[in-house]
Amino acid sequence: MTGIVAVGENDTKLWGLTAGERLERIVRARGLEEAPVIAHLGYVWDPAWLVHVAGRPGAIVTLGGVPVLAHVEGEAERERIIAAMRENRPITEGLAWEESGGLLNDELRKRERPFMDRLAQDTVRSLERASYFGAYKGVTDILTKYLWPEWALVLTRLAARIGMTPNQVTLIGAILCVAATFAFYHGHYWSGLAMGLVFMVLDTVDGKLARCTITSSWWGNVFDHGIDLVHPPFWWWAWGMGLIPYGLPLEPAVFWGVMAVIVGGYVVQRLIEGAFIGLFGMHIHVWRPFDSRFRLVTARRNPNMVILLAFLIAGRPDWGLIAVAAWTLLSLLVHLVRLLQAMAEKARGREVTSWLG
Repeated sequence: MTGIVAVGENDTKLWGLTAGERLERIVRARGLEEAPVIAHLGYVWDPAWLVHVAGRPGAIVTLGGVPVLAHVEGEAERERIIAAMRENRPITEGLAWEESGGLLNDELRKRERPFMDRLAQDTVRSLERASYFGAYKGVTDILTKYLWPEWALVLTRLAARIGMTPNQVTLIGAILCVAATFAFYHGHYWSGLAMGLVFMVLDTVDGKLARCTITSSWWGNVFDHGIDLVHPPFWWWAWGMGLIPYGLPLEPAVFWGVMAVIVGGYVVQRLIEGAFIGLFGMHIHVWRPFDSRFRLVTARRNPNMVILLAFLIAGRPDWGLIAVAAWTLLSLLVHLVRLLQAMAEKARGREVTSWLG
């Protein structure tokens, strides 16, 4: 058998897609057109399950005993599994989803048991929630991990319902990002923060929408991550320039010193992260539990905005910018030390691996 075989029919939609449409998108996105896998359309599942089964001849994943995905060889065995799927009849062999251990998701930096369930009207909302949270990175900043998820879930559902594409969401966010920059530049910090807040939430929505609707693309990835990489230094510079109309300007030498530390520290931290990936094949934030916890607060955009907000509430946005510079320098030193420690471990002949497994 060559190519995916879909068994059954199901018109119920998840994120605006039927099980068959979703299967087709996953197959195209993962390049599995020739994978000898049988899929039960009465169920939906995380794309990781298809990849897992496609690479393991003889693998069968069941739910409630009913085969959902199977990579079987031989005509008789294939017909037996297809018949069981059509009749929703349990079988005795295979990996039961209920008893399965976690799979390592390198892209999202976490070990997880990917979701799987029957697709029916009464399970749509729970499945959307499961697929949405399954698309969340295990290691990220504190706002993205704890504050944004519920807000972004509502917006992701809305975007899917009205047929918005991830790139359209990214474009709206980019416009708000630029508008926030101009607001900061003119000292309108509260309006800038409001627009920045919406932009930061949309920065989560576009990625989740792409993963949930299986519409990730090369251009969308470049567009989204390009904005993420480029805009923070412009925000910090605009914040500093806005101190002049706000009435609390920094001395020129202090201002440019702060900018050098923030922007230079931001760039060097990114270079350290890239070096860690190049040397050890993984993100620095997944090496040890400390690194994952430090990623929650390290000097990236979201934690820095919390610092600026706190000092703005205190009426000292100027001190906020200086505090961001100090935190950037400290974060840079932490990352540098961790890189050197990992290099020392490797030099001693010890394997540098992720604590996530």
